[in-house]
Amino acid sequence: MNNRKMHVIKKAHQLFLEKGFQATSIQDILDYSGISKGTFYNYFSSKNELLISIFKTLHEKMESERDKLLIGQDPSSIEVFTQQIELQMNMNRTNKLVALFEEVLVSNDTELKQFIKEGQLRMVNWIFTRFIEIFGEDKKPYLLDCAVMFLGILHHNVKYYTKFFEFSSSINPVVRYSVERIRRVVEEVSSAGDYLLKPELIENRFQQTDHRNLHILCKSILTLKKSIKQEDQNDCMDLLDFIQEEMIHSKKPRKFLIESAIQSLNRCIAFMDAKEFENLEKLVLSCFKSLEEEPV
Repeated sequence: MNNRKMHVIKKAHQLFLEKGFQATSIQDILDYSGISKGTFYNYFSSKNELLISIFKTLHEKMESERDKLLIGQDPSSIEVFTQQIELQMNMNRTNKLVALFEEVLVSNDTELKQFIKEGQLRMVNWIFTRFIEIFGEDKKPYLLDCAVMFLGILHHNVKYYTKFFEFSSSINPVVRYSVERIRRVVEEVSSAGDYLLKPELIENRFQQTDHRNLHILCKSILTLKKSIKQEDQNDCMDLLDFIQEEMIHSKKPRKFLIESAIQSLNRCIAFMDAKEFENLEKLVLSCFKSLEEEPV
């Protein structure tokens, strides 16, 4: 993403927090960011698309930071998971995303509400996948229930915790408390042998791509970004961002565009880890193979 587009995203984010999304006009954004109407529409087709870009940009940054915590660590470590959740909650607080989410959810905008709901389901899916890594495949039948319960416990604990304590207070105690509660819930429901939601519900919902492959793919992209030494290789960074965005957030990733981006990345091979680049190519191929093998 070029610097000017990122500048508009940051300025619009500030405006939406100050005035509210609905109350902010495109002209307000033009005036505040210092761009022309033509430049705005070159980047975004609408104010809705701009807000979605804000959410996606912040989410991609959060995912990148969250994945860094797993590098060199045991995926089954509940301590690493706790750190990931704390990081995400702190980034949400810093960027005041809850206020924007709430404004969207009470609006009548179907497009934005659907985008938020899709993001919430993706979060459930990520928690569910991490729980399998932490608690094991044998507990999988109960872990979708536990993922939903965990998010409910976490969000309500955070909501009331911040009502009784200063906003600047560390979120660490409430995250650790919530993780410990769900750890015990997992033990209880798996012992009882009872569940409400079958794992297939979330797996079928996200059957377009193999989530675990995507998780590894994100780590591969992060490693490649870190291996790029030349500061002027912004185009290569943009190509990696595009591949990640297309593979993760598109309901049906466009194979021809991904292949084109990977071919373009070949010119960056001198500036990055060649072995990791080869690994990325294999991961992308594996994701598309899974897609093509799905029953119609």
